[in-house]
Amino acid sequence: MNRATLTLLALLLICALSLVAAQQSARRLFILQERAQIEERKLNQEWLRLEYEQRNLSKSARIRDVARNQLHMSPISPERTLYLKEAK
Repeated sequence: MNRATLTLLALLLICALSLVAAQQSARRLFILQERAQIEERKLNQEWLRLEYEQRNLSKSARIRDVARNQLHMSPISPERTLYLKEAK
């Protein structure tokens, strides 16, 4: 074989190895992108769940139940109302 053929063969091998490395890199990046998208979907689902939970916890009926049961509060009644007169 002459020198030109060996040079072309070496260049062909380098190009082939470069192509394989580029394809492997593209596969690795694609896998990382898929994992990031899966993680994004999980985080979005968690966010929606937390928003739903926050809405439920902030409802007035829930607040009223917590005030009555945990804080032992009761609604205002006319019997318990104190009226103050202003001194003139």
